[in-house]
Amino acid sequence: MKKDLSIGLDFVVDKLTNSIENVVTGDSFKTEVSILTKADLKLVTKKNGWLFDWKKELKDPAREIFKLTIIGNPTIIQGLISMEVKKDHVYMHLVESAPYNKGKEKMYSGVPANLVAFACRVSFQRGHEGNISFLSKSQLIKHYEKTLGAFHFGGRVMIIDTVAALKLIDRYFKTN
Repeated sequence: MKKDLSIGLDFVVDKLTNSIENVVTGDSFKTEVSILTKADLKLVTKKNGWLFDWKKELKDPAREIFKLTIIGNPTIIQGLISMEVKKDHVYMHLVESAPYNKGKEKMYSGVPANLVAFACRVSFQRGHEGNISFLSKSQLIKHYEKTLGAFHFGGRVMIIDTVAALKLIDRYFKTN
C-alpha cells in the first residue's frame, strides 16, 4: 500500500523580503533559482539536517525540484521546492528552508516566500496566470492567507491566484 504523502506544507513565511536577508546584519542578498542536480543530493540529506527525502522527490518524474542560492555562491543551498505543473496551475509538493535558515538561530530570512514567488513565476511562464495550490497544515492556513495572500479553498487546500502571485513576483523578481 502506498503511503499518503499529502501531509500538508508547514513552512513558515518568516518575512517578505526583496531577496533573502541576513538576520543579524539586515543585508539583502540577491538570489537565483536553479534545478537541483543529483550532485546536490549529498548536501540535502536528513543527516545534514534536512527534513524531507529530496532524493525520493528527484526520482518522481512528474515533479521538478529547484534550489535557491545566493548569486555568486551556487554551492550553498538556502532552500528547496518540489512542484508539479498541472494542466491549469502549479502544485507545490514541498518547500523547505535549509536547516541553518530555520528557528531562532537562522542565518537568512525570506527563503520560503522567495521559493513560493518562484513557483508563481513558473505558473505564469507555463500559461497558468500565476495560479498555484498546495495543501497546508491546518494550523497555518491563516498564516498563509496573511503572509502570501493565499486563500483557503476548502479542507487544507490553499490557492494563490493571479493578483497575489503578481505581488510576490514583483517583490522577489524585480527586473531593475
